[in-house]
Amino acid sequence: MKKENKSFEYEVYASVNELSEDDKNLMNEAKKALDKSYSPYSNFKVGAAVRLKDDHILSGANMENAAYPMCICAEGVVLSSVESNFPGQEIETMAITAKSGSVTLNSPPSPCGSCRQMISEKENRQKSPIRVILHGEEGPVFIIKTIKDILPFSFDGTVL
Repeated sequence: MKKENKSFEYEVYASVNELSEDDKNLMNEAKKALDKSYSPYSNFKVGAAVRLKDDHILSGANMENAAYPMCICAEGVVLSSVESNFPGQEIETMAITAKSGSVTLNSPPSPCGSCRQMISEKENRQKSPIRVILHGEEGPVFIIKTIKDILPFSFDGTVL
């Protein structure tokens, strides 16, 4: 038996103000999307925005349902919007933020496993990585080069 380790590097910025103008604008669009959230049960709002290679920006927010398994995450909403309105377009960067009704989020939220899988599949289809920018309500910002960094041993269609 031997032990192996998987690790990755990511960028940490003290605040949104340290980001490039493009990244700052994209995060602002994700924050605006929080107002579109329908989250009456958890009061946990999530906003996501993407910048396509052609500079179009789209955003989406989470949509809850009393039957929780039927909820749609913000990342899935915005990915569906891209595929519906700009089929085949490549996503360059995705910004994700959240706001809780009960605590101040001072660390970046991370996409759930299902969203990581959806983003990973989009990376596979477009054959290029999607930068992911994560920020809470305040505090540091994380930038991850590819979703595969936070989805090690991802599952894809090559094994089917």
